[in-house]
Amino acid sequence: MSEPAVSVPVAEVSGVHVVHKARSGGLFSRDRVYALTAADLAVAPGETVGVVGESGCGKSTLARVLVGLQRPTEGTVRVQGRDLWATKESERRELIGTGVGMIFQDPATALNRRLPVAQVLRDPLNVHRRGTPRQRDERVRELLDLVGLPQSAADALPGQLSGGQRQRVAVARALALEPGLVVADEPTSALDVSVRAQILNLLLDLKARLGLALVFVSHDIQTVRRMSDRVVTMYLGRIVEQAPAADVPGGARHPYTRALFSATPGLISPINPIPLVGAVPSATRPPSGCPFRTRCWRADDACAAEMPAVHHEGRHLFHCHHPVTAGATDLDLIQERA
Repeated sequence: MSEPAVSVPVAEVSGVHVVHKARSGGLFSRDRVYALTAADLAVAPGETVGVVGESGCGKSTLARVLVGLQRPTEGTVRVQGRDLWATKESERRELIGTGVGMIFQDPATALNRRLPVAQVLRDPLNVHRRGTPRQRDERVRELLDLVGLPQSAADALPGQLSGGQRQRVAVARALALEPGLVVADEPTSALDVSVRAQILNLLLDLKARLGLALVFVSHDIQTVRRMSDRVVTMYLGRIVEQAPAADVPGGARHPYTRALFSATPGLISPINPIPLVGAVPSATRPPSGCPFRTRCWRADDACAAEMPAVHHEGRHLFHCHHPVTAGATDLDLIQERA
């Protein structure tokens, strides 16, 4: 009997580091910003991965690495099984353009305000020479239908549309070349509350209809949990936990994940946050060992000595020397913290 086929991840990062030169240290500064450290993540076909964490934790850097907008300082990025940065530039452009789409945070700045919507949607088709001119025009009409915009929107400039309509155009542009993966970086944060749910429902509908994989980066933790199959928690440039969405937050094993979700209001449950002392350390001088140890109530000398190795519990992965006991409640952790 033949072995079952193993699906190739639509995108994968392995041992990825992104280090920038610091801008604030003066002309002769040797400071470095450790934006991403030892990141490992694979996105399966049709999967939705939600990425959460405080501002500056590396979420957007990870998103940019996945779509080829940021070349890693070290490590490997694969799209459709191919090493992205080991290919020729022309092949890389084709691989990124047809394999991955991205939805940016603010559609007002992500779309060229001087071009009508039809041209915005046609540009990817022109660049990659997809189909005949007539087929490209037909694809533009299909894309407008796909995201729920009237055909009359094709002649409008982005500035003549509402924020929600502009983001629908941005979604359509990301889908123009039928990618297997769409990366959405804070896709609703620049929108009015009244239209956020519409865009989120649109993404869920398109994912189901087109079989897309989706990486959803957001500060809205509860929305990430509801939309995702898997939740990735980041802290100070590191992925510290990956867990099935059904296990979060109650089954999260990393203290930071538990603290992060405990401070997020739900529709019914009151906020009962696990207190964290101190600010997030500087990304130019991260702590030794576990990056969370300076704020963690469980930290000891072992946490300062080395970064915890990854622990596997089925599909649940986490880096912690002293993980939260399975079944512990937020109240248990608050009492322990006190």
